[in-house]
Amino acid sequence: MVKRFFMKFYLVLIIAFLYIPIAVLVVLSFNASRSRVVWGGFTLEWYQNLLHNNDVMAALQNTLTIGFASAAIATGIGLLAAIGIDAMRKRSYTLTLGIGNIPMLNADIVTGIALMLWFSRFTNLGYVSILLAHITFNIPYVILSILPKLQQMDMSVYEAARDLGANSVTAFVRVILPMIFPSVMSGFFMALTMSMDDFVVTYFTKGAGINTLSTMIYGELKRGIKPEMYALSTIMFMTVLVLLFLINFTPKQKNSSPSAASKRRRHQSISHIIFKRAVPAAMILVIAAGGFYYGSKNGVTGGDNQLIVYNWGEYLDPDVIPMFEKETGIQVVYEEYETNEIMYPKVQSGAIAYDVVCPSDYMIQRMIENDLLAKINFDNIPNIKYIGDTYLEQSRQFDPDNLYSVPYCWGTVGILYNKTMVDEPIDSWSVLWDEKYKDNILMQDSVRDAFAVALKYIGASLNSTDLNELEEAKQLLIDQKPLVQAYVIDQVRDKMIGNEAAIGVIYSGEAIYTQAENPNLEYVIPKEGSNLWIDSWVIPKNAQHKENAEKFINFLCRPDIAKINFDYITYSTPNTGARELIEDPAIRNSKIAFPEPEDLVNCETFRFLGDKYDAIYNQLWREVKSK
Repeated sequence: MVKRFFMKFYLVLIIAFLYIPIAVLVVLSFNASRSRVVWGGFTLEWYQNLLHNNDVMAALQNTLTIGFASAAIATGIGLLAAIGIDAMRKRSYTLTLGIGNIPMLNADIVTGIALMLWFSRFTNLGYVSILLAHITFNIPYVILSILPKLQQMDMSVYEAARDLGANSVTAFVRVILPMIFPSVMSGFFMALTMSMDDFVVTYFTKGAGINTLSTMIYGELKRGIKPEMYALSTIMFMTVLVLLFLINFTPKQKNSSPSAASKRRRHQSISHIIFKRAVPAAMILVIAAGGFYYGSKNGVTGGDNQLIVYNWGEYLDPDVIPMFEKETGIQVVYEEYETNEIMYPKVQSGAIAYDVVCPSDYMIQRMIENDLLAKINFDNIPNIKYIGDTYLEQSRQFDPDNLYSVPYCWGTVGILYNKTMVDEPIDSWSVLWDEKYKDNILMQDSVRDAFAVALKYIGASLNSTDLNELEEAKQLLIDQKPLVQAYVIDQVRDKMIGNEAAIGVIYSGEAIYTQAENPNLEYVIPKEGSNLWIDSWVIPKNAQHKENAEKFINFLCRPDIAKINFDYITYSTPNTGARELIEDPAIRNSKIAFPEPEDLVNCETFRFLGDKYDAIYNQLWREVKSK
């Protein structure tokens, strides 16, 4: 009875933690709404979009080709290495095996950074560097799979084959390899799995404009995964399910006459070959060949007629890049990042020579102070005339002479609240410490944004370096923590749309999107003041296509293009010409997108406070999160 109970309990756990999430993913792939909490009806739109999404298809192609190629090469090298290690004396055997196991024992991040530094000295980071990295960390797993089987073998069989006249190669191929073939295939599939699942090593060794599925999903995780990824995941899951079914399919046996049994055996043999070997092999070959074919049709040409862009995720309308390429003939390589802190070390390292980047205000100041940016030739950017003087003046806080940056988007940080869950109008940060909203408050999971709220609440600057003020802000955040439902970033959108919380700290551009999905939501800039941020285009000092970068910036400053991007990302534009093109007066005059000057009186822009105070802020934030 007890045994049966635990068997059923185990089955429930498997279903709850494995199959239910997969079922949810499959359902979301047919949801007409982009939200994970709102059912918008049945649709096949995401599957259709998937086939036309070059970014996703390129990531899939890279995942497949790198996975199969690295697994095949690592299996070959690992097989030879295992044979060599097996033939060594005990001391050499132990030493060599220990050295070979280091990549398995080493932390992935250490391996990734080490390989990035090594590859960047000899070649550009890209497809080849990822492939070499995957081969490197796959080889030990192949050796681990093959070596025990070699040690179990009776080598007298090999010697007998040699005595009968077979040379060493023939004896190995005809005798040894068939005996260890299952372990060789085990090593191959382990290497394939490790390669396709890897993120950390791939992230550090990949170059601009190249992604695998793991790095793409990670890039989308904090800002919300696109429905196209649900569709792709569903297709991959169903493909694996079909392969497992075919591989494990066995026709049922029936009692019959000897002749019928002979025919049945032949039939079963044919079925075995077809279903267990031929069809799965054909499916794998088609998938791999499709990946290589897609890669050959969509390869990067490079050269002077190129531009490498490094931008925030979903911060540019996808249609804009083809328009620029068609008008100029310049090929754009596009890469995304999630935070300024992720972007900065990649630019600083110089491993990838980005041509144009879109950092935030305080990070631009940091990059200027560390001599990472090139001065912009504004003679090549005549459309700068459409950028409002207000925003150029605001930019002087981090770019004193307006030499290094061109404003792209701006906005505020404020409070988004659900009018059906909040009784009184909100105009102050104090509501975030109101106990009646316990477990209904969403805070930003960001050190500067979180401290900005607390600092503004006590009347201090959000760029404060006063240790007493910082300690007071820290204590406020600790006191607030029992009231907080979750610390989030872009997840605040879905939670507020789905009525999962009453109050959330949010960026103004996100507030516009959430209001469109849920009319019960209201956005306000607290009276104590907030963060007024500006993201701007800059050109790194090591850019190899500076003139192309200036052409790109000028193109984005054109009012019609700026209007297209505003419609797509919903963040406020500093482009006065673009604002005039907005047809809907409710949006053109939106207090969220374009607040009145009096609403911004107490607002400030983040400044880079130096490495010392960055460390202090981070330490205080760790203390908050650890309580």
